[in-house]
Amino acid sequence: MRPVLTTGLGVLYNEDCLTVLPLIKDERVDTVFADPPFNLGKSYGANINDRKSEAKYLEWCEHWIRECIRILKPGGSFFLYNLPRWNISLGQYALQRGLKFRDWIAVSIKLGLPIPGRLYPAHYSLLYFSKGKPKTFRNIRTPIKTCRHCARELKDYGGHRDAMNPKGVNLTDVWDDIPPVRHRKFKSDRRQANQLSTKLLNRVVQISTRPGDIVLDPFGGSGTTFDVCERLGRHWIGIEIGSCDAIVERLNSGDVVPHKSDDYVEEFAAR
Repeated sequence: MRPVLTTGLGVLYNEDCLTVLPLIKDERVDTVFADPPFNLGKSYGANINDRKSEAKYLEWCEHWIRECIRILKPGGSFFLYNLPRWNISLGQYALQRGLKFRDWIAVSIKLGLPIPGRLYPAHYSLLYFSKGKPKTFRNIRTPIKTCRHCARELKDYGGHRDAMNPKGVNLTDVWDDIPPVRHRKFKSDRRQANQLSTKLLNRVVQISTRPGDIVLDPFGGSGTTFDVCERLGRHWIGIEIGSCDAIVERLNSGDVVPHKSDDYVEEFAAR
């Protein structure tokens, strides 16, 4: 199987992930990040069916999740980005396959329309698992929030502000600072579908890997995962069943600008 792109750090295959994943040997990858189609009936190209029955969609997801778990190293990390509706079932399946639950991360994204008779959906679910005890966990600190009008800090932290770490507060499981990818400089003109922010993938990669580790993304999309890995010095394996033109152009040209991140990554790892 020939890749459509090879760099000094990664390799990209324009194939179905269920064709490529079985060819990877057991326990070779440090982190998997998966952002599959959400089964909402969107058009991603002729090769992608985004309108399966509920049973078929879950069966399909379970298939590639099994393969991802197989190729994940002991202590490796598995991140699954999807709608809460699907991640309830898929998270349970990951537990049944032996993964260790670590976090349900709510990523605040207000892109949809209100749904009659329901609360307004305002977040996507990012599930974080590890294959046994995580071999790497790097703590992230975020800046203390301030008022955009007066620039004063929004919280007094119970009067213990002076005792807080000067690098910021610990990252929580609610990420309400992930910007949407709308401005032209942050997105590829060759891809009309939604694109993920580099800030989200930067956190995923920084939390779970060290330089030189291997990250796999079986649903490459616009190539955000691979772009982040190139910038952070991580090896990567990419798979995308649809057109890879946007990914190839993005990585070759470097024209897509990453979102600014003020995260502070603490230099320690759980072993």
